[in-house]
Amino acid sequence: MINLLFLGEIVGRAGIQALKNGLPALKEKYDVDYTIINAEGMTNGYGIGKMHSLQLGKLGIDLSTGGEKLFYKIDMVEHIKKAGYMLRPYNMPPDCPGRGYRIQTIKDRKFLIANLIGNSDFSKLNAQNAFLAAENLRKKAEEENAVLIVYFHAATTAEKNTMLCFLDGKAAAVVGTHTKILTADAHVTGNGTAYITDTGRVGSFMSVSGFEPDTEIKKMKGAIPIRSREAWLDGRIEGLLVSIDEQTLKAVDAITIDEKVEVKKPEEKG
Repeated sequence: MINLLFLGEIVGRAGIQALKNGLPALKEKYDVDYTIINAEGMTNGYGIGKMHSLQLGKLGIDLSTGGEKLFYKIDMVEHIKKAGYMLRPYNMPPDCPGRGYRIQTIKDRKFLIANLIGNSDFSKLNAQNAFLAAENLRKKAEEENAVLIVYFHAATTAEKNTMLCFLDGKAAAVVGTHTKILTADAHVTGNGTAYITDTGRVGSFMSVSGFEPDTEIKKMKGAIPIRSREAWLDGRIEGLLVSIDEQTLKAVDAITIDEKVEVKKPEEKG
């Protein structure tokens, strides 16, 4: 069996602490062969800087993805060109730096792991049609004799469910990200495709998408642009564990991950 761990979006320092404190035991518990995370919220919840991206490998992450927030930190624009461990959306415009998929050998089996971004609510990105891009990826995987894995960073459940139907039986897994809410629909289709609408987050659970509730409430009540702050209450590692049969190369199991992990807010300086 090949066990792939898809983690939810990491949110700030609490997310980094959660990985440090909980990921090694989690990987051992589930005999994980490869770990992928959505990392676009690693730096204070908005984007990911170069230094934080370099930290991912030390934390036990094999590959990371990003969506609309990937280039919020300007140093990532240049760094991603040589960061083979990080995927920007494959269907971004041709001049966008970085790569959208990676071919990786895991337990002597070849995988094409790709990152796509949805078109609903992301019109400013000028991303190409996600479904046409997915068809191109399917053909590439076929040419490479590789198992197709698709991370789909999309805003609506309908678009994610449509992608599952489109790739059912053609990809071993279609994994949704973006909302940072772990959904309850993890399953494997009759055609051997594992799916979840959203893998949730890594960081504070008792929060607003990983941020302090008081600040987010003020923003909602007063319509004033206040800077969001990382939350620290109830650390969690959320995600999806997908087991793939080594002979058929089809998914046979999809288990939701929701592990409590201790995190502690650092003392403020000054």
